Amino acid sequence: MDLFKSGNPALSEKALNSVSMSTNYAESMTLRGTLNKFGFMLLMLMGSAFYSWKEFTDGGNVTMLIWIGLIGGLVVALIITFKKEWAPYLAPAYGLLEGLFLGAISAYYNEAFATKAPGIVMNAVGLTFGTAIAMYFLYSFKIIKATEKFKSVIMMATAGIAVFYLLSMVVRMFGVEMSFLHEGSLMGIGFSLVVVAVAALNLILDFDMIEQGTAAGAPKYMEWYCAFGLMVTIIWLYLEILRLLSKLGDRK
Repeated sequence: MDLFKSGNPALSEKALNSVSMSTNYAESMTLRGTLNKFGFMLLMLMGSAFYSWKEFTDGGNVTMLIWIGLIGGLVVALIITFKKEWAPYLAPAYGLLEGLFLGAISAYYNEAFATKAPGIVMNAVGLTFGTAIAMYFLYSFKIIKATEKFKSVIMMATAGIAVFYLLSMVVRMFGVEMSFLHEGSLMGIGFSLVVVAVAALNLILDFDMIEQGTAAGAPKYMEWYCAFGLMVTIIWLYLEILRLLSKLGDRK
């Protein structure tokens, strides 16, 4: 898989340029169309998240739902990344699958931290969308600019975090635990703050890629593709904020 300028494997500057310049399209990508697609995917995610949340609160076994959502979402994401023209058909499915995973995981956090950090899920949701809106305004008013150097730094930081998480999973198989990834130590909280910051800055690059695709006259299906890419970052940001709040809750 390529490491893309956006720091998000779903949004490739090279891919956007190649599809927009190779053919003249009757209908082109628009910012409004992309946001509408993202909104539709968000509704799909919320619907399936509500279902898996309810299953958890009703005492059902949601392990299967978690694995279906996690593995299914990963498979669909990989297909979309390499077959972006399929995004109009697969992006809504990605939203549904991720909703199954997020709903169950969120319900677990809500119950596990009901005493230590009451309202942890709603706080995480609010902080996620608040951060996304703040990043959009920072980008719109050019307070943070997606320069080539900025893109390179965020891309390397994102790749580094991904490799670190992968290594932590590998060493865990051999019985070695990196406790700060899960516990509320100062080191653990500091690490989570860095990851949240990197995830948030990826939004700046995603907005830039969407703007570039619109300006370059990318085909209409790229609205779905870019909406999918934006959702990948939003989901990552939410999970990292949820992890950070849980660590803060452990310190109380």
